[in-house]
Amino acid sequence: MIQEQAKILSNQKIADQVYKMEIETTLSSQSAPGQFVEIQVPGYYLRRPISICEIQEGILTIIYKVLGDGTKVMSKMKAGETIDLFGPCGTGFPIENRDTVLLAGGGVGVPPLYECAKQYRNKNTNVQVVLGFNSKKDVFYVDEFEQLGCSVYVSTMDGSYGVKGTIMDALKEHAIEPDFVLACGPLPMLKAIDASAKEGYVSLEARMACGIGACMGCVVELVEGGVARVCKDGPVFLIGKVKL
Repeated sequence: MIQEQAKILSNQKIADQVYKMEIETTLSSQSAPGQFVEIQVPGYYLRRPISICEIQEGILTIIYKVLGDGTKVMSKMKAGETIDLFGPCGTGFPIENRDTVLLAGGGVGVPPLYECAKQYRNKNTNVQVVLGFNSKKDVFYVDEFEQLGCSVYVSTMDGSYGVKGTIMDALKEHAIEPDFVLACGPLPMLKAIDASAKEGYVSLEARMACGIGACMGCVVELVEGGVARVCKDGPVFLIGKVKL
């Protein structure tokens, strides 16, 4: 892991309160799908953990939602400005040899699945993607997944786009039975995936103060006993390993 002052290449709004930022950084050469970076927002002491959406040579793309004052400041940053990055942090999603993979993302849990989709499609894997949002105004990255050659299905809680209801409703509507799944999103969604999928991984969300496992502020219980740190041992865990 390294810390550096990285250059912002772009920062644009892509959905309701959701922004996409492209950053020129040497961290890209060390990053893997499912990992995250810790961002120092000017004027704020604690760093913000933001998942990595896409990895390119010399460039990382992140997608974040404005949820407080810190991310509001981030949303106003301009191309050409610098941003303090630390990372890459955590344990990401493995890219295995599979015939078919289902990627399930809810809300701001969608971004880390994009790089997974890219890497699986590079292996000629059949990639199915199911995305869940609250409303049509929250939907993003459907076209981007489709351009990779993925089959994409969408659910919204109010029914304004795609299937009305949750991701599980979309899976039922399209007769998709989870086998090997990579999932990231809110806890109720992860619980449903954990209970229905045969194999796979879930990426947990947690409040991370340090991002390196030192403060023990993001501890979760393991099914077989003991604890794990989401920021260091995760955020990606085998399905069935963590008490959700």
